[in-house]
Amino acid sequence: MPEDAPKSAFDLAMERLRQKDRDAGVVEQPLTDAQRARIAEIRSFYAAKLAELAILSRPAASQAEDEEGLEHLEDRYRSECERLQQERDRKIAAVRADQGKGSSV
Repeated sequence: MPEDAPKSAFDLAMERLRQKDRDAGVVEQPLTDAQRARIAEIRSFYAAKLAELAILSRPAASQAEDEEGLEHLEDRYRSECERLQQERDRKIAAVRADQGKGSSV
């Protein structure tokens, strides 16, 4: 994009965010190929776990005897999904924070 071309709202917002990071002292470091691969591996693993949980919860939900039992199963399913998503996000954050240290998560 030429320098004198008008910028989109997205480009302007990204510029402001980058400036805010620079002002706060945040240094932008690109991920290494190993980090990208590890993050992809983590995402793939947790996508499979979430799919497995969804599949395994269907029969239990269809066997629920009353509304209260079904509600309990749905609450358990939601909390387990949240736990897996939080675990995934923690592991990804650890990989991102591990700039150049080379340890595994």
